[in-house]
Amino acid sequence: QVQLVESGGGLVQPGGSLRLSCAASGSIFRVYVMGWYRQAPGKERELVATISSGGNTNYAESVKGRFTISGDNAKNTVDLQMNSLKPEDTAVYYCYAYGRNPYGILQPYWGQGTQVTVSS
Repeated sequence: QVQLVESGGGLVQPGGSLRLSCAASGSIFRVYVMGWYRQAPGKERELVATISSGGNTNYAESVKGRFTISGDNAKNTVDLQMNSLKPEDTAVYYCYAYGRNPYGILQPYWGQGTQVTVSS
């Protein structure tokens, strides 16, 4: 059983900051990519940022320059520092991992989601 446990969501004013954290535990043999997706009401889930085990990062255009992703391979954790938040960043943020299970099968893993609300 694999779990991705997220923390750090909440309510923040426009221009403020939040930090999301996620830790993977359980039977993941090796993690290759971790990251964050988000889903706003009435919209599809979209990529926010990912980081590979080699340290390569990828960001959505809408968050470049404002969000920073970081990870710890040894601990299978990933953080997302979100600065200069805008109302349009309001969404449920999901932690994501892509890795190989003990049977050698590659598969995605998802967290339960954490709400981020940007409002005055």
